[in-house]
Amino acid sequence: MTKLIRAFASAAVISLLSTAAVQAAEVKAGDLVIDQAWSRATPGGAKVAGGYLTIENKGSAADRLVSATADVSGKVEIHEMSMDGGVMKMRMLEKGLPIEPGKTVKLAPGGYHIMFQELKSPLKEGDKLPVTLQFEKAGKVQVTFDVEGVGAKAPGDAGGSMMKMDHGTMDHSGHGMKK
Repeated sequence: MTKLIRAFASAAVISLLSTAAVQAAEVKAGDLVIDQAWSRATPGGAKVAGGYLTIENKGSAADRLVSATADVSGKVEIHEMSMDGGVMKMRMLEKGLPIEPGKTVKLAPGGYHIMFQELKSPLKEGDKLPVTLQFEKAGKVQVTFDVEGVGAKAPGDAGGSMMKMDHGTMDHSGHGMKK
């Protein structure tokens, strides 16, 4: 029984270590700490993708994410999504994204995000996406985005739940489809 418990404990430790190694590394640039950089896999033919991460400002002065570049896309912009009268709107942040001192800014689906446009090839789950972020004070910072599954909602999420719909139990009658 003791051998069995040791085997399970060893497997759990190995699993935990391998999961931690897969997630994007924390990057420090001056007073900024950038963490949890990730994106979603894209279907073939897709020309855009979103990038997400967390930026913490541990300093006493504000900084600003002003731009980004990535070899995988022709154009990269910093965007914000918001609700306006029940309608989801997306806009480019012309002046960049402020990172106030002592605050953490989370770029996540449905909010602030990096928009990779004019993709040169699809993003595939498991890919590592090198991106250069340009900050007003911290300067250029190299960050690697982990590419998660198509339906991922957070870093480390394979996104499989969106792919497991049981279409046999859904009512498609209003869509001209058969059950």
